[in-house]
Amino acid sequence: MSAAQRKLGAAAGLISIATMLSRLLGLIREQLFAALLGASTLADAFIAAFRIPNLLRDLFAEGALSAAFVPAFKASLKKDGAPAAYRLGNLVAGNLMVIIGAIVLGALLFTPHIVGLLAGDYANVPGKVDITITLTRIMLPFLILVSLAAVAMGMLNAQDRYGAPALAPAMFNVVTIIVGVGLHAAGMDPYWVAVGWSIGTLLGGLAQLGIQLPPLWRAGWRPSVGTDLRLRDPGVRRVALVMAPAIVGVAAVQVNVFVNTAFAASEPGAVSWLNYAFRFLQLPIGVFGVAIATVSTTRYADAAADDDRPAMGTHLVEGLRMVMFLCVPATVGLIVLGEPIIRLIYQHGRFGLHDTGATTSALHYYVVGLVAYAAVKVIAPAFYAMNLARIAVVASVTAVIGNVVANSIFHPIYGFRVLAAGTALAALLNCGVLYVMFNQRIAKVAHGALLAYLVRIGFAAAVMGGVVWGVHVGLDRTVGHVGTMRRLIETLTPAVVGAIVYGVMCAVLRIEELGQFTDRLVRKLRRRKT
Repeated sequence: MSAAQRKLGAAAGLISIATMLSRLLGLIREQLFAALLGASTLADAFIAAFRIPNLLRDLFAEGALSAAFVPAFKASLKKDGAPAAYRLGNLVAGNLMVIIGAIVLGALLFTPHIVGLLAGDYANVPGKVDITITLTRIMLPFLILVSLAAVAMGMLNAQDRYGAPALAPAMFNVVTIIVGVGLHAAGMDPYWVAVGWSIGTLLGGLAQLGIQLPPLWRAGWRPSVGTDLRLRDPGVRRVALVMAPAIVGVAAVQVNVFVNTAFAASEPGAVSWLNYAFRFLQLPIGVFGVAIATVSTTRYADAAADDDRPAMGTHLVEGLRMVMFLCVPATVGLIVLGEPIIRLIYQHGRFGLHDTGATTSALHYYVVGLVAYAAVKVIAPAFYAMNLARIAVVASVTAVIGNVVANSIFHPIYGFRVLAAGTALAALLNCGVLYVMFNQRIAKVAHGALLAYLVRIGFAAAVMGGVVWGVHVGLDRTVGHVGTMRRLIETLTPAVVGAIVYGVMCAVLRIEELGQFTDRLVRKLRRRKT
């Protein structure tokens, strides 16, 4: 195992742990939300309302900004030193506040039109559009907070400081959970639950920014307000020129979710079912895909600054191997245990049996694209690091078009499930285009070796899936799933057995990535003993 592979595994492991914490907290948050609002009119309204600032966040803040800003900050750090790099960070933050602030102001003024475009069919239910408009206006300032948080995250990640940025989403979830528990304890009317949760979203965004400022300060950053609006600065222009196409290039999944909401608005409850399923899918994407992609983005930036194309190819292969190692068994596990997991997590309060079946069905279609979702996050940053953003744009547009065409043809016939399948298809298209173009324009990829690795991983995951299915069926027949404790037993026992079986199979097949995790665990245990 190379030193680079060990470094990738160690950094990705740190981010994975922090992201795992965040995603688990996110599930608790969603569990509270489902218990309080279920798949009701108010739940649909909140989810559609949050789609708007969340889409803008993904496009302008965390997605496009990270792809454009990290390579520029890294290059400035290497060439001119930390003071110049922090000056660039302040300039980008200042300009973002002005630009994003203007976008938020415009969205506040035209909220009724935006909601009409996103969820026009809500007008068929009295009052549903009005509450969606109200909730949207409450949450729009969230975009400013997370934009600044994304700049702080980029500066820290570019210096290989991954802890605080990885924990930032966890802080968002902690705050919103506290708000949700307070709303539940107060026995609030569902309308005020939705309003209170929207305010909690703003507080969560503030916490997401706040946790990153102390480590950034310790690293040497100091805010500079008076000189932060120079648009002609070469570094700012470079970030802007990359960010503009990056907004399109990273948009596929987010835009497709937005499009799906517009289609699903015609079916009562469908917006909520799709949201619960996709939120759950974000657990493996976040824990595995985002963690690996965060490290890969920094490594691509280093290789691009040195114009080392072979290193770019090496980083891609290592990143994709890690994605396959983690996401292939996650895919199999979610297919086999999707229903008991959804039942355990969500089926409480106003979330009923029918909601469990509908959400599980959506999850099964979404999960087909899980490996591709995570792989896109690993491949796409390479094109921004090499100033080839237009290729990522083509891949993203191809994915969106494929999703819209599939939705338009099949949604009237098969309903909301097609929307989940279309999103998975879009991810596969996006990943395929990016992979082919990386091989043609950046560096040659060892296709045969990657395919052979995928076959070995697939075999290990298939054996795991068979064992998990058998254990689950046996427990369901003997223990049942009525009550939380029985649900825990029928879900967690097969999951633990599956993890053990997968680890044994990887050891038998000599999967190197297994060693990265076990070696890291052994080192941690030894440090604790000493």
